Amino acid sequence: MKKLFALWMFVLVSALVWANPAELIDQGRFREAYNEAIAADGSAKSYAFAAMAASYYATHVAKTEKEKESWYAKAESAAKKAIDADPQSPDGYFELARAQGRLALYRGILASLNLASSVRDNLKKAISLDPQYGAAYMALAMWNLEIAQKGVGWMYGASLKRVEPLFQKAIQLDPEVIPYRVQFAKALVRLKKPAAARKQYEKALTIPARTWLDRVYQDQARKGLEGLK
Repeated sequence: MKKLFALWMFVLVSALVWANPAELIDQGRFREAYNEAIAADGSAKSYAFAAMAASYYATHVAKTEKEKESWYAKAESAAKKAIDADPQSPDGYFELARAQGRLALYRGILASLNLASSVRDNLKKAISLDPQYGAAYMALAMWNLEIAQKGVGWMYGASLKRVEPLFQKAIQLDPEVIPYRVQFAKALVRLKKPAAARKQYEKALTIPARTWLDRVYQDQARKGLEGLK
């Protein structure tokens, strides 16, 4: 019995030690995923996972603005390390863009202006390295929407006309990704296109939810539909 118990404990501890950051992220265990990835093998892939987990933690778990900023800063740092480890890492550039886009909310006006350009450039770099990178097209769509609606699109080359084509490209590449549909619907609401938004929300609810984030976005889709009534 003692040997059996010892074997069971070894298997349990081994599973904890070798936890896969991607699986932890899918389960919504973002802090654990960050810790596992940041302490892993120092590869671009591991640092990109760490950046992803930190951004998700900041967005979906952190309670205060100070805590959110701190985790986005962790994401930025990890993304930079991913790029240092592999300058050809599309994930590194995408995660850097994601983190900096959020950090722009917390930094001074001049820093935010610089970050706006950096976000755009890093997303374009990710796409140049991987033209099939659906999430980068979605993020670039949101970048165009945010910058253009702030009235400074002319400063950065942002345009509302690019929003829908970029979202459509992302969905063409990954039609079963729930967050793309929900983010597209939110953008369409802002563009005063509620009928089109409804279709995207409804489509999001027909796709099987595979991850913790999928379920979060489907909840957002339900609330979005309620808001359109």
